[in-house]
Amino acid sequence: MTAALELAPEIGTRPACEAMTVPRASFYRRRRPKGVRPRAPRARPARSLSADERARVLDVLNSQRFADKSPAEAHAILLDEGTYLCSLRTMYRVLKGAGQVRERRNQLRHPSYAKPELLATRPNQVWSWDITKLRGPGKWNHFALYVVLDIFSRYVVGWMVAEGESAALAEQLIADTCAKERVAPGTLKIHADRGSAMTSKSVALLLSDLGVDKTHSRPHVSDDNPYSEAQFKTLKYQPSFPGNFGSLQHARAFCQDFFPWYNLEHRHSGIAMLTPYDVHYGRSAAVLEQRQLVLDRAYEAHPERFVAGPPSPESAPTEAWINKPEPRPTTEHASERRAESIAAPILQ
Repeated sequence: MTAALELAPEIGTRPACEAMTVPRASFYRRRRPKGVRPRAPRARPARSLSADERARVLDVLNSQRFADKSPAEAHAILLDEGTYLCSLRTMYRVLKGAGQVRERRNQLRHPSYAKPELLATRPNQVWSWDITKLRGPGKWNHFALYVVLDIFSRYVVGWMVAEGESAALAEQLIADTCAKERVAPGTLKIHADRGSAMTSKSVALLLSDLGVDKTHSRPHVSDDNPYSEAQFKTLKYQPSFPGNFGSLQHARAFCQDFFPWYNLEHRHSGIAMLTPYDVHYGRSAAVLEQRQLVLDRAYEAHPERFVAGPPSPESAPTEAWINKPEPRPTTEHASERRAESIAAPILQ
């Protein structure tokens, strides 16, 4: 770069940069005096609106007549009436200068809801409950299936089939389930969506009396209640699940067969292919130990078949989350990543 700076006055900037293989942009940047060069003020175009004209455009758009109309609609109405204030683009430019580029119509604005973040590290710490519809014998006829699920073990701790949704029935199911599981006050959180039964005042008062904390999903966000949704999918994708139930007794009879199978026999992929019963009642270690013995015998018999070494079963879960928070990088890690990103082009 120094040689190019010395050579440029004699043979010119472009030949000097080409001879020294120096980019001309780098040459001009090096030759520029140090410090920030003051930016020249932009000359005002002769065709731009005056301050009074801009104020008039803003007054017209903010008038009661056009307050709920878009700039395009106001522009068209004024043209139909023989009035031209400015172009449509200039209307947007004037509104942007006044900080008014947004939805101009008076619309309902929904509040922002906090994302529920729940952690369970043992059974009976966080429950999820929901209601799904089971088709009845006729059109528009449904039965309501209430299910209370422990998110750590995936164990269905309580269920009920009724004619329809009812806060009183939900209250009875939750109270009976808490008594059956011997839930101590202050040890349980119960999560649900925002259905009418879930948000009823009677259920809220019951949970308060039982010492149970309640949380709700955000409106129209099914991912906030994933465990109940997944359990309902397992129910309805069963090969024996009927398209319609002939009666309330038929629906209850099916569920009396399904839920014991789900809790006692179903190997769940989310809990190391253990049954919900094993995890809920602390049998995980014994089951996994037995699996390890079987794998050890298989390895001793034919070690050549296990190219990755001695096999081991999948570990039991240690936690279950509803909306696990994203890890926030520490300042040290963030600075290291920035340094790596800067050094990467140099190393290449």
